[in-house]
Amino acid sequence: MKFRRNPASIRGSIAPLMTPFTADGAVDHAGLTNLVNWQLASGSHGISIGGSTGEPSSQTIAERAEAIRTVAAAVDDRVPFMPGTGSAKLDETLELTAAARDAGVDAALIITPYYARPTQEALYRWYKTVADEFPDLPIVAYNVPSRTAVDIAPETVARLFHDVENFVGVKETTKDFEHFSRVLHLCGPELLVWSGIELLCLPLMSLGGAGFVSATANIAPAAVAEMFEAWESGDFDRAREIHYGLHPLVDLLFVETNPAPGKWVLEQRGLIASGHVRSPLIEPTDAGLVKIKQLMGEGEQYLTSAEGFTVGSK
Repeated sequence: MKFRRNPASIRGSIAPLMTPFTADGAVDHAGLTNLVNWQLASGSHGISIGGSTGEPSSQTIAERAEAIRTVAAAVDDRVPFMPGTGSAKLDETLELTAAARDAGVDAALIITPYYARPTQEALYRWYKTVADEFPDLPIVAYNVPSRTAVDIAPETVARLFHDVENFVGVKETTKDFEHFSRVLHLCGPELLVWSGIELLCLPLMSLGGAGFVSATANIAPAAVAEMFEAWESGDFDRAREIHYGLHPLVDLLFVETNPAPGKWVLEQRGLIASGHVRSPLIEPTDAGLVKIKQLMGEGEQYLTSAEGFTVGSK
């Protein structure tokens, strides 16, 4: 919890880990630890788990809590750790956030409640309830309307930011770039905003974003981290070069439903033992694999080396 008292330090490329499963579907904690160590060796500035890329809706609260404890131990305060602890149910969200707090995380990423489509007033009360329950834990909203069917409005983010002391930021996973701008305009630069849309990561930096929580970091962590560092150092040409160079790998991740294509890549490269995804997802189809392999070849120079972290190499 080294970074909990200074949430502004949670910046850069925060890698949202895929949750590795064994071939028979159990959470692979050894594989999870391996991914954390590879991510940190590759330069990622922080770690997350339990976002959409981590298949949280297919796991029990107990499984998610145990995965958070595994990642917290592997991270060991080397970088900020901001796991997703939200659910569609308030009691589950509070239970998992409590487990994360006790594991020593630096902030909690809370998804907007999915399926129910709450009003903006309901969203305000939801986040305020969670934040009030954990006053010493920074709370970050996770806005992903494509999966939840509800969009937390910029005005609601601003209301929370101004009313709730430990509401510190938002992960915006919306392709409406005007939304990003309105959030920052209403809240000011003190609000921490991360992009969860891969091709809006770099553009967000021009508006004052804190960084990105990008699925691309699962297969190209070094490049994604370098893109942030290049922007921060003023090397805008290099940042743009990486941004455009990553296009094939971004497309690869969404050939079929994320995270199945990315898990296939991780398995092929020896970073996890199995590319298993839990139902209702399926592993890539034959037609999908043709496109995945093509895009993998096009973006090969940006894939991060797995040397020293392949399964069974130690």
